[in-house]
Amino acid sequence: MAKNYLKLQFYSYPRNQSFARDAVAAFCLELNPSLSDLSDVKTAVSEAVTNCTVHAYKSAPGMVTVECEIEGCELHIKISDSGEGIADIEKAVQPFYTSLPADERSGMGFTIMQTFMDDFSVNSVKGEGTVVYMSKRFKTEVENA
Repeated sequence: MAKNYLKLQFYSYPRNQSFARDAVAAFCLELNPSLSDLSDVKTAVSEAVTNCTVHAYKSAPGMVTVECEIEGCELHIKISDSGEGIADIEKAVQPFYTSLPADERSGMGFTIMQTFMDDFSVNSVKGEGTVVYMSKRFKTEVENA
């Protein structure tokens, strides 16, 4: 299968979370995902974009960039912002950790991304922004046989 690439940029408004999730889901349809795999991708993208909306830009909206690439039977996703950044990534990726407990956040966003995707990593620089990388491998027709 040939490579394919998608790039989206949008403001960090909560209403754009569903747009990003659905755009990435539509983009990966050429990989013939199962409903379960498609749901995993949509959930992981939604969590990553939600983090940009809630944590990256607290005082005013900023830009969120979603980039996707299909390579063979894999979907690679990069979601980035130029917001506040994460002071302690090791702490932030722990289940139930939230920097906003007063907002009743569950602290499960990164855990969900890690669980639903085959590969996951996050890089961040305080004051400069955050980049989340995720990949999902889809079974090909030969593998399903």
